[in-house]
Amino acid sequence: MELVGALLLLLAIMLIVGVVAAKFSSRLGLPSLILFLAGGMLLNRFIYFEDVQLTQFIGTLALIIILFDGGTQTKWNRVRPIIGPAASLATIGVLITTVVTGLAAMYILDFSLLEGLLLGAIVGSTDAAAVFAVLGAKSFNKRLTATLEAESGSNDPMAVFLTVTLIEMIQLPDMSVWAAIGNFFLQMGLGLLLGLVLGKLTVGAINNIKLDTSGLYPVLAMGIAIFTYAITDYFGGSGLLAVYVMAVLVGNSDLTYRFTISRFNEGFAWMMQIVMFTLLGLLVFPEQLTAVFWEGILIAVVLMFIARPIAVFISMVFTKSNMRQKLFISWAGLKGAVPIVLATYPVAAGLESSNLIFNTVFFVVLISALIQGSTLSWLADKLGLAKDEEDDNVSIELINLGKTDSDIMRVKMPKQAPAIGISLIDLDLPEDTLIIGITRDKKLLTPTGSSVIEKGDTVFVLCDKERRQEVKKVLLGEEKKPKSKKAT
Repeated sequence: MELVGALLLLLAIMLIVGVVAAKFSSRLGLPSLILFLAGGMLLNRFIYFEDVQLTQFIGTLALIIILFDGGTQTKWNRVRPIIGPAASLATIGVLITTVVTGLAAMYILDFSLLEGLLLGAIVGSTDAAAVFAVLGAKSFNKRLTATLEAESGSNDPMAVFLTVTLIEMIQLPDMSVWAAIGNFFLQMGLGLLLGLVLGKLTVGAINNIKLDTSGLYPVLAMGIAIFTYAITDYFGGSGLLAVYVMAVLVGNSDLTYRFTISRFNEGFAWMMQIVMFTLLGLLVFPEQLTAVFWEGILIAVVLMFIARPIAVFISMVFTKSNMRQKLFISWAGLKGAVPIVLATYPVAAGLESSNLIFNTVFFVVLISALIQGSTLSWLADKLGLAKDEEDDNVSIELINLGKTDSDIMRVKMPKQAPAIGISLIDLDLPEDTLIIGITRDKKLLTPTGSSVIEKGDTVFVLCDKERRQEVKKVLLGEEKKPKSKKAT
């Protein structure tokens, strides 16, 4: 029992310290992952931990949960116009970053070509959570924000594919490059297909199954997300891509118990980030980082000032983004969870240079997060891309009872909705339907019969789950039905 008590105490300390660190990270202008990693490195002075396989498992699970949470928050109507540039950044951009950084690593660390490319692939992806955590209350035009969201959410599968493929090529020198290219299209194709199929099944399951308590719905959604990764990986597809596609589809569908699922996902994702980064910090010792101090700085400089800008400008050469936006996207390539988790792959595979790669990647991620993270908000202001957040973030959080047939809808009112300018008492809503709240200009209004709906309002409606479409028809009209994903 002493061991169990000690482990529980350690977990409690990790979570409490992580929450406090997240609270102060934005004030310090740093991504919270820096403080989580620092906490883990501090704890390894008292706890000896070297289980790479366990860390890799927890890291992969954490990535699934983080991607699922991020995907459900992604708005397809914002991402759709920039899907081309985002896909280019997530594939060609990662490949170019891998090659440029890999060539530099080959000379700086005296690596073979494949070892250098492996290090480049590991640090090739970006982290959206780190970017937006640093920006805090800043906001940008929708196209720039959507590009950053879509790139960071979809470039992890490419980094994972390149990392795994390069490890196999190092271990199996006779492996065909053409076989690797074919495997790429197989993985991405299966990931996309299974993500779409399982996303549809998830929406159907959540909307039609009747559970005894609302608390089981987010558990069901998370279980299907983990299943999506596992089954896709089993059939040789990209599990992370499948999870992200499935999550985007779920998040943009007409979904019951959305508030419950969203709050659960957000809290669970934060918990996994804290645990994952603390464990990764436990694997590193400061004296090991000093051994790659100058090499790490050089590689970080190449990555931030050469590889990433080249990748961005080539990937976005045919886009409508201007020079300032491309510069900002280049500097917004913060490294986060994926590079450090991927750095455990060579260690688990037993590569000769694995420890050097892990320590170098860890050092590069720290430098990127510290330098880019602390200057990103400043750069946004200098380039004239940032402004104060104007979005309506007010929401109503209510408890849904799983044994009832009622649900709470959140309907954003567009400019030409038929309900605009009409008082609530004059709306021909279905029987037993009640408008329980209206948010306007960041304020929550208590509705009365004389309350008039205005454009831009967010209306919260309590209604029978079977009558959601009828309610949306009254509020949004027939012509707005295809955009019903805005009503939740």
